[in-house]
Amino acid sequence: MNSRERVRTALTGGLPDRVPFTLGFYGQTLDVIGGADADDYFQSDVRYASFNPPREDSEFLRYLRGLPPDVHVGNLAQLHTYHEWDYHPEIGTQRRLSGAASVEELAELVLPDFGDPQRYAGLAERVQRWHDRGLAVAGSPPHLGGELFETAWRLRGFEEWLIDLKTRPVMATYLLDQLTAMTLHSAVILAQAGVDILLLDDDVAEPSRMMISPAMWRKYLKPRLRDIIDAARAVSPGMLIFYHSDGNFTAIVPELVEIGVNVINPVQPDCMDAAAIRAEFGDRLALWGTVGTANTWDHGSPADIRREVGERLTTLGGAGLLLAPAYDVDFTPLANLNAFVQAVRG
Repeated sequence: MNSRERVRTALTGGLPDRVPFTLGFYGQTLDVIGGADADDYFQSDVRYASFNPPREDSEFLRYLRGLPPDVHVGNLAQLHTYHEWDYHPEIGTQRRLSGAASVEELAELVLPDFGDPQRYAGLAERVQRWHDRGLAVAGSPPHLGGELFETAWRLRGFEEWLIDLKTRPVMATYLLDQLTAMTLHSAVILAQAGVDILLLDDDVAEPSRMMISPAMWRKYLKPRLRDIIDAARAVSPGMLIFYHSDGNFTAIVPELVEIGVNVINPVQPDCMDAAAIRAEFGDRLALWGTVGTANTWDHGSPADIRREVGERLTTLGGAGLLLAPAYDVDFTPLANLNAFVQAVRG
């Protein structure tokens, strides 16, 4: 099998020739490997397609030069998005829409135009080049950490956003409708470009439970996610749907499956019981991630990483599984990354 075949087999619940993997660097380069593309260096099974930055880049370059050297707020692609949305967590807690008190004030925000052909020029060609190499391609609509809940949170501020959801439903609905329309359009563009996997993200949980009730998620987010998924699949019926949330979102997993999600991520082992999820859903739901806590990745040994991989393969089996770190590994020692890849490859 090539990587694309391997990933599709795994994410549709089948048993590939070996378990596919990714490290989740999303096209980043790493100094510890001489500035090489991390996905190519580690021979990940997945590549990541993204939209182009805005035409005018000089302001962004000035912003980059002005960042303190010890600030870490995201990779280069994330920083482009943050800057375009005027989201700057490194300078304080004030948010772009934190003072808005009405729908009219929310409407003053002009959202980025990802429908501008320049923003996706060359996207289909990049996807095809990866396909020609036998690689699976995933793509994510641009967002501030997550398409709906998290982008609204980062535009409004966390407390204001929760108050909106609870007591200002008209404002919450307006903002979510704008974000949904933008995300849906971006998802359709990714589908038209031939992306294999649509990545949908929203951190709606903390380590032990949901941040909002399942009922609130069901009211505000579920129908909008369904609309996005349906629109993408109308263009590309075989597109696989990935859903990410950190923390314990077990309570909404059945409804994610109901609206068409194929695979959940990262299934953090200190927050969710991957074996129980596998037992309940079988080949109807694949798992992407599952390996390691943040402490294990950054402070454990290569032997710890190899042991984690072995445990996942033993408890989850080889079908319906794509192994990846369950936490960010931006500061993980190279020896641990190499140990992970070697353990997965056997």
